[in-house]
Amino acid sequence: MTPPGALALATRGLRKSYGKRLALDGLDLSVPSGVVYGFLGPNGAGKTTTMRLLTGLLHPDAGSIELLGAAFRRGDRKRLFEVGALVENPSFYPYLSGRRNLEVLAAAGAAVPPRRVAELLDLVGLSERARDKVSGYSLGMKQRLGIAGALLSDPKLLLLDEPANGLDPAGIVAMREMLRRLAATGKTIFVSSHLLAEVRVLADVVGIIAAGKLVREGTLESLLSDQGVVRVRVPRAEAATARTVLERIATTNAGSDTDADAWLSVHVEPNRAGAVNRALADAGIYATALESGTDLELLFLQLTGGGAASSEGTFGTAGVTTGGTGSGSSGAASGGASETLE
Repeated sequence: MTPPGALALATRGLRKSYGKRLALDGLDLSVPSGVVYGFLGPNGAGKTTTMRLLTGLLHPDAGSIELLGAAFRRGDRKRLFEVGALVENPSFYPYLSGRRNLEVLAAAGAAVPPRRVAELLDLVGLSERARDKVSGYSLGMKQRLGIAGALLSDPKLLLLDEPANGLDPAGIVAMREMLRRLAATGKTIFVSSHLLAEVRVLADVVGIIAAGKLVREGTLESLLSDQGVVRVRVPRAEAATARTVLERIATTNAGSDTDADAWLSVHVEPNRAGAVNRALADAGIYATALESGTDLELLFLQLTGGGAASSEGTFGTAGVTTGGTGSGSSGAASGGASETLE
């Protein structure tokens, strides 16, 4: 583990409970300087709780936080002048203009040069609407204004919770390019997101959290090169036998199930998908689907339990009744699998 002092952000043994519910269970994060760090996890894994702890909105029950090489404790408000943050949905005065909202926000923190507000409005593409009241802004425009607010003090560390929320595809691309440029200047960007494809092209380093614990952390290149996997779907009645057969090839884990089928993950290089299929066929078991690769989504599903229920539940499959004699669900997950990403 990299020493905390060499990092832009570090947590060690971070714990937080809400009553009897444990939200974080010894979280250890190591975020290098000058990178875009993608923080991933299913609903209820503890991502937003982590963001609130990092910004002082909550206080941990145990553990430590270091920001920019120094310990961050209760009451260290001025330490946050070097940290910009956008946590959950940005809030603004609806009757004030976008420009005036940023000016008010700037007055509450570290000293900001007068030209900074105009520079940021241009950076996030809101110059032409800067004088309009925020009440007339779309969700995407408010998100852009929130990112501008997080950048007011020209922070060394930027914490963003779902920054692509409300942005159209062109806006997401523009945001991605902006964050990459900021990281290239030496800033550290910590992004909590559920958009796996976006993190795949944006982040240098990824941390995956499940049930309040960090389950994997590292550069995208190292994570994906080490995590080759072939996922195979078989009839549920034959899942146990299929797993026994596939264990002879490599470590095999159970994935999500539907009423009719079960998914199994075989830890082999993607080019061995044919060998997996052949082994099953030789045993008289015929796969109904086969996926291979080192895709971030496959890695995420593997590490977080795939179809395991989140705190907000999962989507069921068409015609399946849950919880008694009620009517069947009207929707189905693609391929019949009941899988939940945040």
